[in-house]
Amino acid sequence: MKYIKISIIFIINIFIFHGCEVAAHSLFNSAESIIGNYKVQIATLPEIPTTNEKSLILFKINNFNSKNEFKMGLRIFYDNILIDYIKPVFHNGDYYEMEYIFTRSGNHIFKVDLYDDDKIDSTHTFNVSTHNPFGYIFFYSIAVGSIGLAIIICSIYIPKRIRR
Repeated sequence: MKYIKISIIFIINIFIFHGCEVAAHSLFNSAESIIGNYKVQIATLPEIPTTNEKSLILFKINNFNSKNEFKMGLRIFYDNILIDYIKPVFHNGDYYEMEYIFTRSGNHIFKVDLYDDDKIDSTHTFNVSTHNPFGYIFFYSIAVGSIGLAIIICSIYIPKRIRR
């Protein structure tokens, strides 16, 4: 009974005193880069894109000159070979998102080019990893193995505690 009271007090403490300080990051699985007047963040949805399925690539560009528009181009590399190019276009606001289908698993290099007066002002480089749909099998097998180990350990030690 004593342990139940302590557990309840602990849980209440977590929800009341620490719950108000929790804040989510606006871009999940993101990376950021600051060069010159620009701060660029990139994120993917889902967190780890799967090959041959649509993925959403999210960009957030902050201009420290307080302009609310930017001109951005994008180059995508795989094994140091340019596989895709998106022409520079003006965007209003801080956010830009695009759908993209990755055809190969592995590491892709995204080079975000920001332009000022029709010349490249800065280039921000990001790594985006993808995997095959079969990659989930390994995550599930590790999870099942961990749960099985926990069940075995609990079935050994809990009866010993109860007998005492």
